[in-house]
Amino acid sequence: MTNFQVYKKVLSFSLLHFAVDLIAFFVLAGCASGGYFLFDNSTDRAFIGLAIGALVGIILAILFNVFIGNRIKAAQIAMIAKGVTEDSLPDHTFKEGFKEIKGRFGKITAFFFITGAIKGIFRQITRVINKLGKTLGGSTGDAITSVIDTGVQVLLGYLCDCCLGWIFFRKDMNSARAGCEGAVIFFKKGKTLIRNIGRIFGMGALSLVVIGGAFFGILALIFHFLPNMFVALGAEIVEVTVRNGGVATDIPGWVTNPTVLGLFVAGISALLLWSAFHSVFVRPFILVGVMRNFMAAGQEDMPSEKDFAELSNKSPKFAKLANKNI
Repeated sequence: MTNFQVYKKVLSFSLLHFAVDLIAFFVLAGCASGGYFLFDNSTDRAFIGLAIGALVGIILAILFNVFIGNRIKAAQIAMIAKGVTEDSLPDHTFKEGFKEIKGRFGKITAFFFITGAIKGIFRQITRVINKLGKTLGGSTGDAITSVIDTGVQVLLGYLCDCCLGWIFFRKDMNSARAGCEGAVIFFKKGKTLIRNIGRIFGMGALSLVVIGGAFFGILALIFHFLPNMFVALGAEIVEVTVRNGGVATDIPGWVTNPTVLGLFVAGISALLLWSAFHSVFVRPFILVGVMRNFMAAGQEDMPSEKDFAELSNKSPKFAKLANKNI
C-alpha cells in the first residue's frame, strides 16, 4: 500500500475526530457566550462572565479530547502501523481500529502514562542537544537553542505517535517495554529518522499557507461586513482597561480601528482553525510517511538488551519505564 492508500483507509478516524473537535469548539463558544450574557444581564462585568464561561468551556473541551479524541487518535495510529508494516488493511478499518484499542488499552490511564513517560525520556536526553546549541552559538546561543527546541518538540510529537504504533506492532510484550523499544529505535536510527523533519515542516508550512490563508480570507471578508461589532469590541477593551487602572492612551491605536481589529481577530481565528484542521487531516498523512520509515528502521535492527542498557544509563526515566508492567 502507498502512503496515500493507507491515509485514505484511516480517513474515517480523522472525520470522527474533526466532528469531536467541532462539538468541543461549540461547547467552548457556548460556555463563553453564556457567561458573557449571563453576567451582562445581572452585572456590569460582562468580560468577567466571558472569562469564567471560557474557562469552563476550555475544561470541557480538554475532557472531550482526553476521553474521546485521544481514543480516536490511538485507534487511527494502530491502523496506520498495521498498514505500513503489513502492507494491507481490513475492509472494516474503523471497527478494527477500536477493537485494537480495546485490546491494548482497556484503561485510558495506561495510554497517557506511557506516552507521557516517552515524552519525558526524549526531553531528558534532548536537553543535552539544547545545551550544546547554546554553548556553540555563543551570543546567539539562546536563539539557536529556541530553534532547536521548536524542531525537537514538533518531531517529538510524531516520534511519540510512532512509539505508540510500535506498541501496537509488538503485541508480544507489555506496552511499557514496547514503548521503550520505540525510544531505542529513534536513538539508534536518529540520523535516518531526522530526515523526516523536512517532510514535517515542509508540509506543515504548505498547509499553513493554503488552509490557514483560506480561513483568513473567508473570515476577513465576513468581518468586513460587521464593522459595528468591532467598534463595540474596541470600546469595551478600552473601558475594561481604564476600569482596571490602565490609561486609554496606552492602548494601541489598532484596537479601536474596526478594520484592523477585525483582521487581527480573523488572523487569530484562522490560526486556531488551521491548527485543528491540520492536526486532524494533514498531520495523519505526514505521520504515515514518518511511521513507515520508523517501522522499517525498527524491523531492520530490532532493539537489544545492550541498547536498553545504554539508554538506561542516559535516562533514569527510561530505565524506570522499561521495568514497568503495563
